[in-house]
Amino acid sequence: MAAVTERVELDEERAWAGGVLVAVSALAGGSVLFPKVVWDGFLWKYFWGPVYADAHGARCAWRAGEANQLGYTQSACAGAPSSVAFPGYTLVSEVGYAVTLIVALVGVAFLLQRLRIERYRAMFFALFPFVIFGGALRVVEDVNDAVFAQSDGAVRLIAYPLNTLLISPVIYFTVFVVAVLGLVLGVYLDREGYADGFETPLAAVGTTAATATIGILAFFALTTPEVSFYPAILLAVVAGSVVVTLLTWEGIERFAPELNAGTGTIGLLVILGQAVDGVANVVGLDWTVELGAPGRLSPKHPVNAAVRDFSRAVFPAEVTNVVGVTWPFLLLKVVAAVFIVWIFNEEVFEDSPRFAIMLLLAALAVGLGPGTRDALRATFWV
Repeated sequence: MAAVTERVELDEERAWAGGVLVAVSALAGGSVLFPKVVWDGFLWKYFWGPVYADAHGARCAWRAGEANQLGYTQSACAGAPSSVAFPGYTLVSEVGYAVTLIVALVGVAFLLQRLRIERYRAMFFALFPFVIFGGALRVVEDVNDAVFAQSDGAVRLIAYPLNTLLISPVIYFTVFVVAVLGLVLGVYLDREGYADGFETPLAAVGTTAATATIGILAFFALTTPEVSFYPAILLAVVAGSVVVTLLTWEGIERFAPELNAGTGTIGLLVILGQAVDGVANVVGLDWTVELGAPGRLSPKHPVNAAVRDFSRAVFPAEVTNVVGVTWPFLLLKVVAAVFIVWIFNEEVFEDSPRFAIMLLLAALAVGLGPGTRDALRATFWV
């Protein structure tokens, strides 16, 4: 029976690798055979172009023949061709990244199988600091722009193409590599008898990386006028996230404890991650001025902007002037977190614990990662 199971898993692994190879080959081949459609109109416009523009501190970037062009003014971007790309996300790119994330998580599950890791829940908690590390690392690029790119063509501390490693979605690959190295190190130390479990060294690597990255942000806040420090913003996000998480968790435990039968404490962290994202957006888009900052953040994602526009259209000014326009986004994040906790029941964990943990880690990352970035962007005002 064990041999049959191993054979099935090997076939699944080969099918995954073959599917990835086919998809990459199709995109690469299409870019060569139909560059205007596949590269200029799809890959460049929605995926690489936004990274390229962001890496150069430009408002937009576009393709002109075989060359990449940058626009630093609104008028230049308005006159750009249809292949123009803007820093940030679109609905197309977010769907593409979601699909890529799911495919990558399947690959990670196969990696865990190869490493013969079975303490999946312990691994989830050990990887928690890496999510904070990823969010903080993205703010380092924001600081890089704020301090070293105040004018067109200014020299950055971290210049192109190296700074693309700190820009979404490439930064996910950067954090992934660091996490895999930490995981391999943890497994090695565990099996050689230097550590009691792989999770302790893994968590230590993530905690060190996150602490060092936040330390870099604090250093620039202390030494450069372009980076400020508003601790009240960070305290508001942390306190608000904790309160929302505890209230949600208490509601589940009191009225529907069966929702959390599968995830256990992991569910608490998933809710916390989504709460951080929701509260960071509410604070960053509505309350930074009241907390001492010189302005308010602008939404980075289409969903955030859509929720803001919806609130302004539906609720009267007398209401939005008091409670802000972003609070429905926090409600959406809490509802999403509860739904995630609910669908990952005990049966899911029994059938496929590896994939369950990977998907829950993804749910944590898409909440806590952006939330950490937004909270630190507002705190250091970059």
